Amino acid sequence: MLVAARSEAECERVAESIRATGGTAWALALDVGDPEAVQQGLVRARKLTGPFGSIDWLVNNAGIAESAPFADDKREARLERHMATNFDGPRRLMEALLPGMEARGYGRIVNVASSAGLRGYAYVTAYCASKFALVGYSLAVADELDGTGVGVNLVCPHYVDSPLLAESVQRLVEKTKMDEAMAREFFRRSNPGGELVTVDEVAGAVLHLLRNGANGAVLELDGSVERSLRYPNRTDEVMT
Repeated sequence: MLVAARSEAECERVAESIRATGGTAWALALDVGDPEAVQQGLVRARKLTGPFGSIDWLVNNAGIAESAPFADDKREARLERHMATNFDGPRRLMEALLPGMEARGYGRIVNVASSAGLRGYAYVTAYCASKFALVGYSLAVADELDGTGVGVNLVCPHYVDSPLLAESVQRLVEKTKMDEAMAREFFRRSNPGGELVTVDEVAGAVLHLLRNGANGAVLELDGSVERSLRYPNRTDEVMT
């Protein structure tokens, strides 16, 4: 397993925990928002995994989220940052690895998008735009690959109890009279299921999609116990 993120030290910590349980893992420094870094990372990834065969699973989970009015004077740079990390990074990794998967007749890609790729939220227009782009691109690629043995699917969580949410909580505290507990409660109540999604729930949803052979599926996590796969490309929209 390749554990990739901007901080190689953090990746090594996770990789070591995997090795400690008997797994095989490597740390890989990779900034998906930098096209050159993506190319260099892929070269290193192939060298690391060479003796073990091909890369058959890809999980795109990198992301940034910034809030601001849609028309403020920093909108261009903000949109570029979000598209580079949340859309172009996953897109480039998919484009690099999918040809090999298709040639082998097997592969699994899971892109962690967001409920912000399914509906709009005020003050996060750049984030929504990037996640809508990722959802649309993924579903279009899934349609092209239908029947090849390669599956491209999406997990779309609502608010997740994660470091990214902690940043959102802090911004809300700074901009309002809420304290931290009130801000967390605001996000919890904003989830349709009434609870924050956990990191373990997201990981479980990703693993489910890697294992089950679906293609073109969207698994939305809304803070409830309900789980269903939607297939937006299908006219009958089968639920499983």
